[in-house]
Amino acid sequence: MGDSAHANVIVRPLAESDLADADRVIRLAFGTFHGMSDPLKFLGDRDYARTRWRADPAAAVAAEDNGLLIGSNFATNWGSFGFFGPLTVDPAYWNRGVAQQLLAPTMGMFRHWGNRHLGLYTYAQSTKHVALYQKFGFWPRDLVAITAKELAPASARPEAVADTGRFSEAMSGDKPSLLAACREVSEANFEGLDVQREIRAVSEQALGDTVLAWDRAKLAAFAVCHTGPGTEAGSGVCYVKFAAARPGPRAEANFRRLLGAVEAFARSRQAGKITAGVNLARREVVREMTAGGFRAEVQGVAMESGGPSSGYNRAGVYIVDDWR
Repeated sequence: MGDSAHANVIVRPLAESDLADADRVIRLAFGTFHGMSDPLKFLGDRDYARTRWRADPAAAVAAEDNGLLIGSNFATNWGSFGFFGPLTVDPAYWNRGVAQQLLAPTMGMFRHWGNRHLGLYTYAQSTKHVALYQKFGFWPRDLVAITAKELAPASARPEAVADTGRFSEAMSGDKPSLLAACREVSEANFEGLDVQREIRAVSEQALGDTVLAWDRAKLAAFAVCHTGPGTEAGSGVCYVKFAAARPGPRAEANFRRLLGAVEAFARSRQAGKITAGVNLARREVVREMTAGGFRAEVQGVAMESGGPSSGYNRAGVYIVDDWR
């Protein structure tokens, strides 16, 4: 949520004791922006503040006015790529420069991490948001669809998809090699892209699971999924935070098989819906997901910095992710 003139606030690291207040401001800010009669009901039983803070406590900042938490921002480090959000400010402090004050240390984090490409998701129709982020070097690029697939009730136990598994099923001694294999897949799409943080967060916080698809002895694709209340999915939903297939002639088939394995996982958790974000520049992914029953619910815009490079937002890349 954006603003223009600076307020006299303190920007500091977000502490664990701030999480309840940060969660309240996130709901209040977005719920107000969307015109909800009860803004605090925005997100339902989903949780963004606690899950992201616990994934990396040093990557979150807070804005405080006389001891009152009035805003926060969460940065994410995926190796060569970084993004931030949700960036929210209490509506009582809108248009007073608080978002800009939260963005300054966030940009410092990206410089410290050495990310070579940066991005964010925002409202395509909001000239205020777009203008704010342009001040920090971000420019609108591609439309992003937040898609969903409704799952009809299964009449029987979902069948396993061949040559697939889950991170939680691996022996603890095998998990480091699985993390390395996932990095190999993501790096094959964009040098240095590494989402081990998300896989570990899901495993350590019990947010869901990471679905794995194999091509003989080699990992071909994986999907990091949240399910249930207190996660970024919410009750009855399986949310694909990130998914990728290894590039090559079998990428399409492996990605399709991965989607089938995600659906089997969702059904095993009694989820009636799968949600996922996809950049519309990844045309093959859009076509595959549309054919598989996914439909766009919301559209936003990806804003990026890092020169003319499109990062991994281009045709031929089988990646699903969500920068919200």
